[in-house]
Amino acid sequence: MSGCNGAKDNSHNKARTSPYPGSKVERSQVPNEKVGWVVEWQDYNPVEYTAVSVLAGPRWADPQISESNFSPKFNEKDGHVERKSQNGLYEIENGRPRNPAGRTGLVGRGLLGRWGPNHAADPIITRWKRDSSGNKITHPVSGKCILQFVAIKRKDCGEWAIPGGMVDPGEKISATLKREFGEEALNSLQKSSAEKREIEEQLHKLFSQEHLV
Repeated sequence: MSGCNGAKDNSHNKARTSPYPGSKVERSQVPNEKVGWVVEWQDYNPVEYTAVSVLAGPRWADPQISESNFSPKFNEKDGHVERKSQNGLYEIENGRPRNPAGRTGLVGRGLLGRWGPNHAADPIITRWKRDSSGNKITHPVSGKCILQFVAIKRKDCGEWAIPGGMVDPGEKISATLKREFGEEALNSLQKSSAEKREIEEQLHKLFSQEHLV
C-alpha cells in the first residue's frame, strides 16, 4: 500500500485489480509511479462504479453522496458510523473522500457500503502444532516449531484469507470478531438452531480466554 507521499513498486496492487471483484468492470490503468496523489496526472480518468447491490440501499450502506438528505461527517465520528481512518486524515474532493493510499483507477464504492473508510475486523487464531502427547512439533528442515492458523477460502475469488468482515455501526470490534469468525470459519449461518447454540458456546469459550488479544 502506498502512502500519500508517493508510491513504491507494486504498491496498492490489490486495489488496482481488474476486473473489479464480482463484476466485469475494468479499471482505468494506474502505473506504479502514478499511484500517489502527490504525483500530478491531469489526464487521470477513473471509471465510476458502485455495485447494484449497494445502490439498492441495504441497511449497511450509505445513500448516494448526491442525495440532499445525506451529509456525512468525514474524518470524524458520524453518529454511530466511524468515518475516521486508521491511516489518518484523508482529503475530500468534490464532496467525495479520496483513498488515502492513492489512485485505484476507479471512483465510487464498488461493493463497499460506506463513503470513506469501511472498517473491518479479522480475528487471527493461532496455535502451535502438537503431537498426540501435547508436545510441539518442529519443522524437519528449519527445526523451528510449526505455527498453525485459521484461514478460509473465499468464494468470490478463490484465494485464502483470514476470516473477518465489516464492523456494524456502533458495534464493538470484539463482537465483530466473534460474529465473523462464526459465520466465515464455522459456517454458522447454515447451521440448525441447536448447532448454532453449540457454536455460540464454543465461540464464547474461545474468545473469553485470557491469552486472546
